[in-house]
Amino acid sequence: MRLLIVDDEVIIRTGLASVIAWHELGIELLQPAASAEEALMRMAEERPHILMTDIRMTGRSGLELAEEGLRLLPELEVIILSGYDDFSYAQQAIRQGVTDYLLKTSKPEEIIKTVLQAKQRITERWAEKSREGQLMRENRERLFAGWIIDGDISSGPCPSFLQSGVKKEAVDGLNDEQILRQVLVLRAEGWDRFSDALLRFAVQNTLEDLLPGAIAHVEKQQIICVVSWPLVEQEYPFRLESALRRVEQLLKCTLRVAVGLPVRGYTDLHESYRTASAAFRYHGLMDDKVWHYEHIRDRQGGKTVLTHEEETRLGTILLDNDSVTLTTWTRELVANLITEQEVTPESFSACLHSAVIAGHRWLTRTMRATGREEPTRFEPWLPEPDAEAADLGDMLFHHLYGLMHVYHSRMGQGQAAHVQKAIGYIESSLAQDINLQQVAGHVHLHPGHLSELFKKEMGVTFGDFVTDMRIRRAMDMLAVSPAKVSEVAAISGYEDVKYFSRLFKKHTGKTPSEYREEAISFKPSRL
Repeated sequence: MRLLIVDDEVIIRTGLASVIAWHELGIELLQPAASAEEALMRMAEERPHILMTDIRMTGRSGLELAEEGLRLLPELEVIILSGYDDFSYAQQAIRQGVTDYLLKTSKPEEIIKTVLQAKQRITERWAEKSREGQLMRENRERLFAGWIIDGDISSGPCPSFLQSGVKKEAVDGLNDEQILRQVLVLRAEGWDRFSDALLRFAVQNTLEDLLPGAIAHVEKQQIICVVSWPLVEQEYPFRLESALRRVEQLLKCTLRVAVGLPVRGYTDLHESYRTASAAFRYHGLMDDKVWHYEHIRDRQGGKTVLTHEEETRLGTILLDNDSVTLTTWTRELVANLITEQEVTPESFSACLHSAVIAGHRWLTRTMRATGREEPTRFEPWLPEPDAEAADLGDMLFHHLYGLMHVYHSRMGQGQAAHVQKAIGYIESSLAQDINLQQVAGHVHLHPGHLSELFKKEMGVTFGDFVTDMRIRRAMDMLAVSPAKVSEVAAISGYEDVKYFSRLFKKHTGKTPSEYREEAISFKPSRL
């Protein structure tokens, strides 16, 4: 809070400035002025909150200074100093808006008390104004959210600030139905995360400055903006994009903007917001900075699950403990999903979840096949809901890498480890042609040596072990999947369904169809 002392006697103004430790009282003491004329010249720029002036000075008097000062700064607190104990002066001072009257002979503690009383009055006014302003802002935000975001139009007429903002764009001769309105949903980035709230506030104010009639509102991490323009003005969309670029230039930030459908009536503003919000959900899938609801509204959804070939490839990568190839695989998956014309946030997320499920399924099967204890708990896949597509790809990589690390950290070393790695490879390749030479090459052993190790560690030959794994996979699929027997045979590595059926019956004593019927009949019914 700033104090200006004015007195044409140097000893008085210097004494008042030095005898009291103003800074310790929370008062910033401005350079004292030697006359009313000097004070008036400086007041417009320095804008003191408290004026302490001699009542009689050469030139203009203290009362004249008070009168001019209050005209310039209506909330100025004025304290008059006088060397005359004259009640008439006090009466005149009070009539002119002076708040306190002190004798120059007053003790320092009396002067301090008077100044602090003035400070308290100013603080109380500021607090009151702050509360009023806060209440007004909160009320405006509540009305904006209710009318635009929630679509609550039954509570009363359209808020006046929305109407006045829209009408600024109107021209003579146009009625309300000849004005188009549109809602934008924006996200601003580019400042450090500690300044995010400040950036949103700056974007809100800059948009309202650059776009006549624009009404902006900050809602959590987004800026919601209502814009309007006469229907006859065909160039407005270009003006809008120009203004958005200007905001980026001024604030050194990046904007991502989803544009809702244009509407005419106030009551349709919520529909424009709804479509803008729906479009904004695509921000992680769009390369453009600005996109419209029309660009995405007819999308039906892209791929939601991995193909069998993709799942097999993923299993091979995880088994190889190849983090570089895993990075490439996840990035290619994300890139391919984004380029699908029908992709939606739901289908995109579903396919990434499918990859996570495939990774967990690979780990469970491979650990079981190698006789290892399965992990009792997996970390859940919990991607950030507002993450960009590239960031989601990185999150997917880290999750799959964690599964890969769980498996390989339990493999150990030695001859048994070679057999376990071979079993893991077999598990990931059951749908393909697989032979001893191929598996031996993967674990870097001679086929004959691997065959001996297999017999020693597992108690069966390599060929019998592969057959047993394929039949067990077929049994699992028949029990839980509605796939045709021919499809189960193919996924288990058998193209000839008749040969598969004979082999299945040899191992289980039942045909595939009989096994499925029996498995289904033993499933507990749900209450």
